[in-house]
Amino acid sequence: MTTSIIPTLENLYDVTQPQQDNRSGYCTLYWRRGKLLVKPLGRVQQPYLASLDSKRSLVECLQHSPVSLVSIDPKLGEALLKFWAEASEEAQKPIFLSIPASNKLPNQPLQRLIDWIAALVLLLLVSPVMLGLIVLMQVYSPGSLFCREWRVGERGKLFRAIKFSTTTKQNITPLGRWMCKYSLDNLPQLFNVLRGDMSLTGSSCWTLEDAVQLNQLPEITTSWEVEAQSHRLHLDSQTL
Repeated sequence: MTTSIIPTLENLYDVTQPQQDNRSGYCTLYWRRGKLLVKPLGRVQQPYLASLDSKRSLVECLQHSPVSLVSIDPKLGEALLKFWAEASEEAQKPIFLSIPASNKLPNQPLQRLIDWIAALVLLLLVSPVMLGLIVLMQVYSPGSLFCREWRVGERGKLFRAIKFSTTTKQNITPLGRWMCKYSLDNLPQLFNVLRGDMSLTGSSCWTLEDAVQLNQLPEITTSWEVEAQSHRLHLDSQTL
């Protein structure tokens, strides 16, 4: 069953507009039971969709849609992965990478409980160190205290890993270099562990660059993705 992603698609697309310079020319959308699958452009080209030209338009489109989950093929490349990830984050839609099932980090409830307890204890122990680093950063490298980087976690879910900011205008600061040397910039990631995004004892999460490199591995497609192939985005019928 297909469902309209927005109240109306009128004025959002124009099949006569060139696709060379727009984002919709680089992906094909599939729709299945509230899940939106974003894949590289296939053999059958999709009409131009203006809502994919800017992040603001895509955010509004997702916000007014019944989409419950966005799954992105890493073959789109790191730039488009970030574009969709940021838009889905602003629209408050969970976002996953459709990576091979054999490479997805497992869901282990007992390990998560152990991680949560360990992270809480460590956070209490290192909180004076973190406060001291915040003071030093304010004195020697004023600016943003934290930065958030995209990571791929359990079941391919994308999340923002929190780190101390070690750069100013793309240049690493002397204090930042010292923090990186001893991995002190990663201390805020204990909050990610508390949220269940990361693990202290299990497999480490991947960067988006790592996820893109997984394209070299054999692809294992999940059942809903196979079924979604029959529900490619048909703009002429105003449905997904």
